[in-house]
Amino acid sequence: MRNTERGPRRCGASGLGAGSINTADANSDSRLAAYGRLVKFSHTVFALPFALLATFLAADGWPGAAPLALILACMVTARSAAMTFNRIADVRIDARNPRTADRPLQTGEISLPAAWVFYALCCVGFVTSATGFYLLAGNYWPAVCAVPVLVFISGYSLAKRFTSLCHLLLGAALGLSPLGAWVAIDPGTLGPPAGVLGLAVLGWVGGFDIIYSLQDLPVDRRDKLWSLPARLGPAGALWVSRALHATTVVLLAALAPLAGLGWIYLTGVGVAAALLAIEQAMVSPRDFSRAGGAFFYANAAVSCLLAAAGVADVLLLS
Repeated sequence: MRNTERGPRRCGASGLGAGSINTADANSDSRLAAYGRLVKFSHTVFALPFALLATFLAADGWPGAAPLALILACMVTARSAAMTFNRIADVRIDARNPRTADRPLQTGEISLPAAWVFYALCCVGFVTSATGFYLLAGNYWPAVCAVPVLVFISGYSLAKRFTSLCHLLLGAALGLSPLGAWVAIDPGTLGPPAGVLGLAVLGWVGGFDIIYSLQDLPVDRRDKLWSLPARLGPAGALWVSRALHATTVVLLAALAPLAGLGWIYLTGVGVAAALLAIEQAMVSPRDFSRAGGAFFYANAAVSCLLAAAGVADVLLLS
């Protein structure tokens, strides 16, 4: 009787259908999660908020739903393209690094050809999104700049093979995000405020990337990679990181009079400065075990806080 009762449950059409659907859903979710880990989608919180701040500054208020949607599409596709190229370029290096050996390309969750296809799709998505500004408002500059931007933000991945300025080049790649957003919204007003904001992002990213790279110091030395900690040692690299973050705070404060921002934004700058100081205090030349936590949480808070304060200032005080 028990075998007879179990038969329909195991072999019936409804049972097979539910099982197949659940398995397909699970595989789809797993694949989507793998691509999310490939590009570290959660790290979009670093550059995107500054692009949004630049969008509202360039528009001097609400930019409109369509331009805002195009900015978001450009940011997500450009960043995903850059991160995917980074994973492809470093596929062998990452396989030899214990910290990165479980990434999707190393575990086989995503194949190298599939990663190339994903990279190409992201590039097409970015160029298409940038072209949208021409169709929307006759602004051709985003489309003109799209391919050179892709070349630069992809090419920084190769920098650590020949220069210790690789951290600053990463900063420059992310620093293009507010400049690009400003050009997309109103290229005619591109000037000192956009430049100062871009330089602030450059210094901020360069500073925290130096901290983050401390985790890979033995690997970088073994593989003769040109990270700043590998070249200067942890103490020297941390002093450079501190100088970059101090410069970032000065630039962020200088943005206020240049862009007509008031007390809400400046309060955000003050809190961001405190967060950067805490981040620096979390690591030392002898102990950088907390570099991962310092990297993500403090810097995610810095970017989101500054963007929220700046956008609120533009909308409420301008």
